Amino acid sequence: MLLSMQDEASYICDGCGEEIVIPIDPSGGGEQTFVEDCPVCCRPSVIHVDLSDPEEPRVWAEAEQDRY
Repeated sequence: MLLSMQDEASYICDGCGEEIVIPIDPSGGGEQTFVEDCPVCCRPSVIHVDLSDPEEPRVWAEAEQDRY
């Protein structure tokens, strides 16, 4: 199946510095925010997904404790 939008993107874990690849789900809306544990260090991060440019989604993370 060919998608016009990338189906994966990556971010750098704020806790351990590893590059983490995540699936992109456009059905969640153009701007998405969720908490996910790093599969390497298990620290929770707040993940932000911006789908303003469907050809190149922007994804970044911040440590959950820094958010509140």
